[in-house]
Amino acid sequence: MKPNALYYGDNLDIMRKYIPDNSVDLIYLDPPFNSKATYNVLFKEPTGESSQAQITAFEDTWHWGLESERALQEIVTSPIASMQVKELISVLPKLVGKRTDMMAYLTMMCVRLIEMKRVLKDNGSVYLHCDPTASHYLKVLMDAIFSNKQFHNEIVWKRTSAHNDPGRYGANIDIILFYTKSEPWTWNQIYVPHDPDYLSRFRHQDPDGRLWSDYDLTAKGLSGGGYEYEYKGIKSLWRCPIATMQKLDAEGKLHFTKAGGIRLKRYVDETKGIVLQSLWDDIPPINSQARERLGYPTQKPEALLERIISASSDEGDVVLDPFCGCGTAVVVAQKLKRRWLGIDITHLAIGLMKWRLKNLSPFPEFAVIGEPEDVKGAMELANQDKYQFQWWAVHRVGGQPYGDKKKGADTGIDGYLYFMDEKDKIKKAIISVKGGKTVNVDMIRVLAHVLDREKTEIGVFITLEKPTKPMLEEAAMKGFYHSPLGKDYSRIQILTIEDIFQGKTPDIPPWIAPVKAPVFKKKASKPTKML
Repeated sequence: MKPNALYYGDNLDIMRKYIPDNSVDLIYLDPPFNSKATYNVLFKEPTGESSQAQITAFEDTWHWGLESERALQEIVTSPIASMQVKELISVLPKLVGKRTDMMAYLTMMCVRLIEMKRVLKDNGSVYLHCDPTASHYLKVLMDAIFSNKQFHNEIVWKRTSAHNDPGRYGANIDIILFYTKSEPWTWNQIYVPHDPDYLSRFRHQDPDGRLWSDYDLTAKGLSGGGYEYEYKGIKSLWRCPIATMQKLDAEGKLHFTKAGGIRLKRYVDETKGIVLQSLWDDIPPINSQARERLGYPTQKPEALLERIISASSDEGDVVLDPFCGCGTAVVVAQKLKRRWLGIDITHLAIGLMKWRLKNLSPFPEFAVIGEPEDVKGAMELANQDKYQFQWWAVHRVGGQPYGDKKKGADTGIDGYLYFMDEKDKIKKAIISVKGGKTVNVDMIRVLAHVLDREKTEIGVFITLEKPTKPMLEEAAMKGFYHSPLGKDYSRIQILTIEDIFQGKTPDIPPWIAPVKAPVFKKKASKPTKML
């Protein structure tokens, strides 16, 4: 195991292959909710204008299939799954239906939660973020896996101020289930500020400006009794013994009233605040104006993760997020001086996390495991999933992915590189990626046609295979783009994956004026939740 590390792949396989028993202090997981919504990332141009670069991040839909059947069998035969878990998974079909989408979801979650318990330290905690779609079923699963004795809270996060849902009450909350593996567990009490009504009680002021309020020191009327004595001529039944009274007096914490009484001075700067409760209505979601907004679907505010990580881990502890998405948990863990492990099954998410981590200051060192490290690995990825290969290749050369090939016709564009060689004129280099075993001159002709159609200056053709001589000749025939900066750039550039591993990059003009980095904007094909 290599903290700090990003892992590309199925989190079940990653946990089994890379993460040892009892090695993680805190797990935060924010899995898909089985809400049957499709979540897209809509990229923005560097100008801030919306582009057509919409890509499906994931479909929050689970279906029963061979993978679900395999997971069910693994649960039943697992040596680390308790009998309670095996019995529960055998009766769940009677409640939710056999081979239904919900049963697929719960089965896939169950086998992963079993692994999470294995990797969690005895004093570790797990926070499962979900919504009312399946939170009740997940609670039963968590009780069986971690024990209902280790359940501590069902945290309700008010994720939006209001929600208009016709025919029902507004659905504006998420659920976070808090469990520990055993006792004792790591715990750092979190306090939130007092409300204004409470603070208004501190009306008195010392000469040095400290605000205080006074509280009764007598024990009259209390069922537990008290201490009867006279102090500075005032006799009463007191809440504290005389030694404590003398200590409070020496510290200047006694208020002698005009009516002949003694009261305790409590200073406002000595109050830590209110112990955090399980209703969290003080952390707003990431709105369109939020500085940390990336536009990644289901992105959570950093304040939410800061609260969880601060409460249930210490500096130097290991935090695992097995459904990492855009990486808020790992970014916050890094800021709070924790070590971290992040796992995601898409290169889109891994690429965004890498970009996000590299923009932290100071720049953190981290490993990326599961991404291709050589041409052979790139070939394996291309054979496994051509879309993931395309996204990986685009990110590898510093580009921004474009389009959703699964949703429509191939536009001939897989990504963009942006440059600005004239003041206030942002231009594009089109990226086309081919992961097949054969490439031919027609592919270069298609790219040339795309450049003309899009009125774009430069095209970058990325290929696993070496280009043929006709391909190189066709690319050369497209000529050069003459930059106002005085340099010529080949209009069509061909890079092999081997070239990229050797450090070669697209040859495009630089920026000549500062421009904000591309940001992301969320868009979904169905109404979505804020994760």
